[in-house]
Amino acid sequence: MVGNTIALPDEVVLMKIDSSLMFEPARVAAMAADLEAAGFDGAYTFEGQSDPFITVAAAAMSTSKMELMTSIAVAFARNPMNLAYLGNDLQNLSEGRFILGLGAQVKAHIERRFSMPWSKPASRMREMVQAVRAIWDCWQTGEKLRFEGEFYQHTLMSPVFAPQPNAYGVPKIFVAGVGPVMTEVAAEVGDGYFMHPFSTARSMDELSLAAIDRGLAGANKDRADFQVAAQVITATGLDEETMAAAIASARNQIAFYASTPAYLPVLACHGWEQLHSDALQMIRQGEWAQLNDLVDDEILNTFAVVGTPAEVAEKISTRFAGKVQRVSPVVYQPDVSLLATLRRELARRI
Repeated sequence: MVGNTIALPDEVVLMKIDSSLMFEPARVAAMAADLEAAGFDGAYTFEGQSDPFITVAAAAMSTSKMELMTSIAVAFARNPMNLAYLGNDLQNLSEGRFILGLGAQVKAHIERRFSMPWSKPASRMREMVQAVRAIWDCWQTGEKLRFEGEFYQHTLMSPVFAPQPNAYGVPKIFVAGVGPVMTEVAAEVGDGYFMHPFSTARSMDELSLAAIDRGLAGANKDRADFQVAAQVITATGLDEETMAAAIASARNQIAFYASTPAYLPVLACHGWEQLHSDALQMIRQGEWAQLNDLVDDEILNTFAVVGTPAEVAEKISTRFAGKVQRVSPVVYQPDVSLLATLRRELARRI
């Protein structure tokens, strides 16, 4: 003990506790302020029904301490120059609290929803992150911009379009992934990794963390300088009614994720590949209301943490302590009192 501070053993790893801002932009500013007051270390926005950068901007103007991140913004719906400007502006607006979180999405959405090219997603993600960093380096140092890759070429930066060097430095970049190749790329070129909510304790160890170790080793990077941010599907509530709704939402989300071919490696860890086929068939037939029937209690409790706030906090601590640097319970009810209670329970354990 030094003064009034208790010295922790070397093996103890403290985790930052984050929350989501997956709500309509008009409510984000007030929600972000409430989450910061509740003690959350960070908050993230998601590219769903609104633009994640707009919601980060709203959150930045109502907070002063929390880190703010996109988890995720769809990388291939944009280009490196576009992302570089957005990241630089949000780093300034948040006074150095922004993390640019990128994810690939899947081929159908990139080509058919965003009308953008899809090819070699892991290689493209690697190059996109490298290109964004090259642009930021040009702005920070004044050196000539010359990035020429397979997918992106940036060789023009007139002074009139170059921002001043960012006084807060450049943002960190986190990359999301599920498969081993994309996860290795995240470790190779990113400052951190967003672990997809569609994961289990086994898939985390066998797929995600193993791939991170390979990516870091290949890039000769130190694990201590890299953050893993885990998101976990969380079914909790302050009463029976909200608990039942949370469990139903968790079952539905698990089944929806299971329908995605890219997530098959996670199911394969448990021999549950049939869940993918069944979920995909139901979605193709428009049977969205029946998806929950595919997720029995074993599957539910393998992917999600379920229980009272105290119970799920204990389960989150057991699953992630010592393995990740940030954790975020994915709660589908935008209830600040519930989130604050859950955060307090987590803080007692991690």
